[in-house]
Amino acid sequence: MKTIKRIGILTAGGDSPGLNAAIRAVGKTAIRDFGWDVIGFRDGYLGLAENRFVTFDKATLAGILTIGGTVLGTSRDKPHRMTIKGKECDMTDVIAANYRKNKLDALVCIGGGGTHKNALRLIEKGLRVVTLPKTIDNDVPFTDSTIGFDTALGIATEAIDRLHSTAHSHHRIIIAEVMGHNAGWLALGAGIAGGADAILIPEVPYDVRKVAAAILLRSERGNNFSIVAVAEGAKSVSDSALFDAALKKKKAAKTKEQKDVAKQELAALEGKHVGNTMRLAKELEQLTKLEARVSILGYVQRGGTPSCADRLLATRLGSACAHLLAQGAESVMVAARGDGYTTVPIEKVAGTLKLVPSNHTWIASARGVGTCLGD
Repeated sequence: MKTIKRIGILTAGGDSPGLNAAIRAVGKTAIRDFGWDVIGFRDGYLGLAENRFVTFDKATLAGILTIGGTVLGTSRDKPHRMTIKGKECDMTDVIAANYRKNKLDALVCIGGGGTHKNALRLIEKGLRVVTLPKTIDNDVPFTDSTIGFDTALGIATEAIDRLHSTAHSHHRIIIAEVMGHNAGWLALGAGIAGGADAILIPEVPYDVRKVAAAILLRSERGNNFSIVAVAEGAKSVSDSALFDAALKKKKAAKTKEQKDVAKQELAALEGKHVGNTMRLAKELEQLTKLEARVSILGYVQRGGTPSCADRLLATRLGSACAHLLAQGAESVMVAARGDGYTTVPIEKVAGTLKLVPSNHTWIASARGVGTCLGD
């Protein structure tokens, strides 16, 4: 096993609270416990391709635990498809060369689904990579939770709490759109914690007539307002069927031409889905004859000081990451498991999502308290 002397860290994909806590944990443990040199690459994989980095020491890692975002910056650039001077380039060989040029013995990548797919590409080029799971969507598989999820959950829940008073005062339907393109963990959790009357998530296609019926039933019982928590990726039964058919067509495609056609169909469906929450509000108004208003939480869910739980999670996983590297770990994600951690092969993580299963306890709990899920 090669002795580690120098490691690199990068954050990629969407930002989330707790990234700095993770950077701090990896860096401080590496420096204090093992005496390694630590550098951080700016703006995700793009910084690694352009060889832009900062050197970390105890002083530069101090004071960042409570800061939101990432001191390194981030981007969604992909190593194999990166825009350099206006031209799309495969930069994986350049990244591998910079890794060796900087005499790195390991690279720590902190990110979500895209980050893990890109990490796998670098592993195939011979780089030693270990990852940490980060995303407010909580959709990285094989980990109990992801860095950033708890903070975003708290923000979304507080927003729903605040919407209750205006909904009650004006006898309205208030629809709170929460982030979650493919996975409904954030909308489901915030909806339950915030006491939403209906929760719509991507994993449970909804019938707007059933949502309207649940709202009207509340009105009949003397409740003059309703709160609907909806994930941005929630779809009606008919729209979900169209998406499923397009995805099957893409998977079945054997030629490049067939794949391109399937991708175009999916892109067209995605474009049509934009603004779905606003259309949902109009449909509910028509069906219930009640006034409906929409509050789109958007990027506020990503910002601000990380919660205590996210600071703890990031520190636990970041410190464990350094110790695992010292023990020879490579090509694995450090996953949260109970109060401890475990390792999962990145090859197993890349390209998969952790979706809300139909038999999950959160689903059962929502149904148990009478929340409408639109099905």
